[in-house]
Amino acid sequence: MTKEWRNLRLPAELCIAVEQQFGQKFANLEQFLEFVLRELVASDAVILDRTEQRIIEERLRHLGYI
Repeated sequence: MTKEWRNLRLPAELCIAVEQQFGQKFANLEQFLEFVLRELVASDAVILDRTEQRIIEERLRHLGYI
């Protein structure tokens, strides 16, 4: 399966700063951005799961199950 790609426009000074700061850890800016975006998406999923868990526990408490 091949990946579909999109082009993004970013300020040059931001790209340069990222390359200088993270260039040793990532082969290029695209790799860095892909890593960061995947981490953000995963983090949001964990936060949502925790929020959902709290809501469920609260409902169970109100119903007397917990």
